[in-house]
Amino acid sequence: MRTQEFIESGILEAHVMGFTNREEQEQVRQMMLVDRELETYVADLEADMRGYFAEDAVMPPAVVRELIELRSQREKKEKHQFDDKTSDSQYLNVEVNDTHIKVHKNWRPAFIAVFILSKIFLIAGLYFYFKSVSQQEELQRLKTQIEHIK
Repeated sequence: MRTQEFIESGILEAHVMGFTNREEQEQVRQMMLVDRELETYVADLEADMRGYFAEDAVMPPAVVRELIELRSQREKKEKHQFDDKTSDSQYLNVEVNDTHIKVHKNWRPAFIAVFILSKIFLIAGLYFYFKSVSQQEELQRLKTQIEHIK
C-alpha cells in the first residue's frame, strides 16, 4: 500500500486514538519503520489531536482526583498482596455519589428558553381552548335564539 493511500484510509487516525486491533497496530508500526514521512505524519497527527483535546479539557474536581488516587493506591496494595492473580483490567472503577445531573454552562440558557417557551405555549393553548369553548357555547346560544324566532 502506498503512503498516500495509507494516510487516506483513516487507519492512522484510528491508530492514534487507540481504536485499532493488534493486527492493524502492527501494520502501522511496520509502515512507520519503513517510511519516515509516515512517521512524521503520525507524530504531527498526535500533536494536533493533543492540542485539539487540550483546548476544551476540564480539570476534574479535587474530590474525584483524590478518589482515583486512593483507589489506585488500594489496588496497588491488593496487587502486591495477590501477585499470583493477574488482572486484565487497565481501568479504575469510579463511583459517583452525586444525584444531580450536571450540564455544561452553555446549555443552561437553552434549557431556560425551552422551559419559558413551553409555559408560553401552554398558556396560549389553554387560552385558545377556552376561547373556542366559549365561542361554541355562543354559537349554540345563537342557534337556539334563531329557532325560537322562527
